[in-house]
Amino acid sequence: MEFNVLEIVSAFIVLFAVIDILGSIPIIVDLRNKGNKIKATQASVVSFSILIVFLFVGKALLGLFGVDISSFAIAGSLVLFMLAIEMILGVTIFKHDSPSGASLVPIAFPLVAGAGSFTTLLALRAEYATVNIIIALFLNIAFVYIVLRITTRIESLIGESGIYVLKKFFGIILLAMAIKLFSNNVANIAG
Repeated sequence: MEFNVLEIVSAFIVLFAVIDILGSIPIIVDLRNKGNKIKATQASVVSFSILIVFLFVGKALLGLFGVDISSFAIAGSLVLFMLAIEMILGVTIFKHDSPSGASLVPIAFPLVAGAGSFTTLLALRAEYATVNIIIALFLNIAFVYIVLRITTRIESLIGESGIYVLKKFFGIILLAMAIKLFSNNVANIAG
């Protein structure tokens, strides 16, 4: 397989839509407002590392534990569902007590490197050259890094009311994505 710009662009667009870091801005702001430190470099490097490892060994790793990709996606959808409930209802379900702040959980996993991106990588691997997927993934993670670095500027630009509206709106979007991920994969398991 060889370097192909069209494959890179296609894979980039698909991953960009699935990772949806712009839609995660309200979550990032909320985590920061709760006193969590978010290290853009750490979150980006860990996300990229997790996704690269999953690209190469994901299917085999899940098989080792007797877990199929649909079951894994359902588990990821439940985590996304809980994050969406927090955003919409303004409740706290997750206790963010990681020693690294929120950079690893929930930013690196499951927001960036989650069930949706894992499933997408496996689907892309069936269609595109690995080198093109890696380049597209790297470009997406570079964008994630930029967004994580400028989130406070975005927050100051749109203000507290704007963040509140975005939080509720993207909470509903995240909830819909979680339900879709859940229902598609329950259908895969059931039939």
